[in-house]
Amino acid sequence: MIYADNAATTKMSEAAISAMLNCIEESWGNPSSLYRMGQRAKEVMEDARKRVAVCIAASPEEITFTSGGSEADNQAIRSAALLGARREKKHVISTTIEHHAVLHTLKKLENEGFEIELLPVNEMGMVTVQQVADAIREDTALVTIMYANNEIGTIMPISEIGAVCRKRGVIFHTDAVQAVGHLPIDVKKQNIDMLSISAHKFHGPKGIGVLYARQGIPLVNLIEGGAQERGKRAGTENVPAIVGMAAALEDSCVHMEEYTAKVSALRELLITGLSKIPHCILNGDPINRLSGNVNFCFEGIEGESLLLLLDDRGICASSGSACTSGSLEPSHVLLAIGRPHEVAHGSLRLSLCEENTEDDVNKILKVVPEVVAYLRNMSPLWKDKVSGKKKFVL
Repeated sequence: MIYADNAATTKMSEAAISAMLNCIEESWGNPSSLYRMGQRAKEVMEDARKRVAVCIAASPEEITFTSGGSEADNQAIRSAALLGARREKKHVISTTIEHHAVLHTLKKLENEGFEIELLPVNEMGMVTVQQVADAIREDTALVTIMYANNEIGTIMPISEIGAVCRKRGVIFHTDAVQAVGHLPIDVKKQNIDMLSISAHKFHGPKGIGVLYARQGIPLVNLIEGGAQERGKRAGTENVPAIVGMAAALEDSCVHMEEYTAKVSALRELLITGLSKIPHCILNGDPINRLSGNVNFCFEGIEGESLLLLLDDRGICASSGSACTSGSLEPSHVLLAIGRPHEVAHGSLRLSLCEENTEDDVNKILKVVPEVVAYLRNMSPLWKDKVSGKKKFVL
């Protein structure tokens, strides 16, 4: 079995598993308890908080543990919006290709009277710094733009956007779920005010994440209850998961340069090989993209059929975000970069990690063209295109 869907989730690292098992066995107390076992758990948790903070150049007190990236996005956006509303600022800027954790939160804010401006992206999935600068107004409360797109892999000019927002006095949040552990991040140098993290994207456990919020930005509670996480996220902390996340993130950051070089080389082999399939197109920026991301559209096929046949041949892949895999609608990201509905339905996302090999890539390059050809041969629409009755789009 070849696993090529690391953008959806990653296999837990040995470092994370070992750290979690040790925590479960040795530090299983409630970190809010005053007796020794509880305080031991608290010490382990606070050590993990410091280690996570170091990986993004933050301070430990700026780290709030969450259940994952979606919760972190929700809390960041709602916190900045409420702060803005108190100052009569109810304009929020984002992009058309954000994760649904952001888009759906913004939709709720719109229903509550906020003005949401979604900036269009170019055909590479990029928003420019000038677009952001031009969109900022006196009543802008927040700019929220993802660090790297989860479907097409395009990396945004985050540092430059952060600088513009800082100069204009606007809070800047970035959903960095796909970036953390894969790209070097320094929240101070990059002028990032709030940042969302999800552990299972860098070989940590599922169900745990982080919201970084710069000191001085008050957070709105999504969960009421006890005084955990400085009173901003009630509920007994999942200490083993927190410890596993810290171990996984440290491991990813230590080996980042090595892993990036290896995975980028595999990505280029894959892109070069798949580009030879007739009537296909690479989605996303060909250079400024995540090291493991490969996303193609193939004309004349349905992505769901492609995935099922690839699975039958031992290849795990995706047609887009795992969070929308149950939807029959084409990807909003592909539509936003100008792909027609017909073409957007035939997408394939392959996302690699350092555990993939050149043999994996060679097998993918053997199987995908065969499956694409098989599906096209079954399609009446494809036959019409080949015969000239209908025009090719790609």
